[in-house]
Amino acid sequence: MLIGLRDALDFAETRNCGIAAVNTPTLELLLAAIKVAERHDVPLIVQHAQVHETVNAIEDIGPVMVELARRSSAPLVVHIDHGETVEYIERGFAVGFNSAMFDGSRLPYDENVELTRQVVEIAGRHGFGVEGELGIMPGREHGPGASGVADETLYTRPADVAAFVQATGVTALACSFGTVHGLYKADPKIDYELIGELRRAGGVPIVMHGGSGLSCAEYRASIERGVRKINYYTYADKAGMDAAKKLLAEHPETHVFCELAVAATKATEENLDALARCLYA
Repeated sequence: MLIGLRDALDFAETRNCGIAAVNTPTLELLLAAIKVAERHDVPLIVQHAQVHETVNAIEDIGPVMVELARRSSAPLVVHIDHGETVEYIERGFAVGFNSAMFDGSRLPYDENVELTRQVVEIAGRHGFGVEGELGIMPGREHGPGASGVADETLYTRPADVAAFVQATGVTALACSFGTVHGLYKADPKIDYELIGELRRAGGVPIVMHGGSGLSCAEYRASIERGVRKINYYTYADKAGMDAAKKLLAEHPETHVFCELAVAATKATEENLDALARCLYA
């Protein structure tokens, strides 16, 4: 069933947990994420990032995401992730998405505020929640090209957060505090004190991007300080790829893609199941 972003975040507040927000540009990832949500009977966010348009266009994968979410017994949000233009977010809403993130983090502050506010106004006509972003995180959602190392000079500044939230009216705020998109090339060093300062400054739930590759203890420590939505993609997708490679190595006679897809879906599901056990504990 479909629920709103605010509903999912309210659940996280009540349960003191994190909501898994899984990028699902392929059917294998989408099916695995929904199965895990149903198994644990918890809210989960399935999302499509603009950078994944080269994998599947939002007009193609989006209606599938929406329909499977509606059919599911689990409470699901269908979310536009890292929308970089107002037009792209409107495309997502047109095919049935009920939540969005506008990423103006690399724009000048005033432009970020103005465009985020526009998205909040558009979403508000439908009763949808909006996630904004302040601070810059290395890497991209598709994994390749990430530095794998956080840059403290790009962290979100608590002094900016209160004014940004007030000016835009966002439901949640993605911040930079030590995680990175893609694969880690060094152990993550999360600034937990900063997370708490950001939550207190803005008064809205904090979103962790680059949530792949962390330990259960790191997730729980971040949740305790105010993180409520945790974006996850690279390591789940990598689990699927590793399973497909293993199948080919062990069974080189494999000659159809569907066998690889089945193996990848199973491995992805196992990876996401482990994540759920950490976040919803």
